[in-house]
Amino acid sequence: MTDRYERRLTADDVAVGETGPEVVVEELEREDFVRYAGASGDFNPIHYDEPYAQDAGNESVFGQGMLTAGFASHLVSDWFGLDRVERFTIRFQSPVFPGDTITVTGEITDVEDGDAAAVVTTDLEATTDDGTVVLSGETVASLPWA
Repeated sequence: MTDRYERRLTADDVAVGETGPEVVVEELEREDFVRYAGASGDFNPIHYDEPYAQDAGNESVFGQGMLTAGFASHLVSDWFGLDRVERFTIRFQSPVFPGDTITVTGEITDVEDGDAAAVVTTDLEATTDDGTVVLSGETVASLPWA
């Protein structure tokens, strides 16, 4: 049987209150922050140098906010298709630390009928394994009618 997320969604496939696929990133490591620094160019030592991070008043090194945003964008692109996303907004709530497992979820909050497509609004949230919200946001996607 084909999973509904392996094919392109249409407006007829979604409804308010539905949730999409989860993105789970298990046990982040300092190395993940260093790799992201290399990919993004964000080499702030607060993300990989423990003494530097602690001297700056942090409990430990922590991940770049845009790393967490990338996890959320992964959920959105898997669910709706990147070419259908009209808006993607996020708000950073809390840092992510080595050892954290991050789960990103989404729930459809509005579906507006349009002539050629429906405009689908979805709330996003990323949490750690202890329930701390590290990111919240919203995405809007345009899905054609079947």
